[in-house]
Amino acid sequence: MVGGFSRPKKDKAIKVGSGQTVKTGQILVRGIDTYKPGLNVKGLGTLFALLPGKIYFSKKKTSHGKIRTFINIAPLKEKTK
Repeated sequence: MVGGFSRPKKDKAIKVGSGQTVKTGQILVRGIDTYKPGLNVKGLGTLFALLPGKIYFSKKKTSHGKIRTFINIAPLKEKTK
């Protein structure tokens, strides 16, 4: 608090969009509970990538009728020489 004014945190946000490529360990979401970890994603408050690939989102309905949004990573295909 500088000068007595409180400022909202700006680091709580989704950091990537659908179709973007990410590296291993890259942060995908920080501080938002509406997104849940899916395939190849790990974390609770901060979701991060477990392997390099492309981001895609999926929605699933829970047994209580609530819709959850999951962040998933499709692995990149290895180039063979």
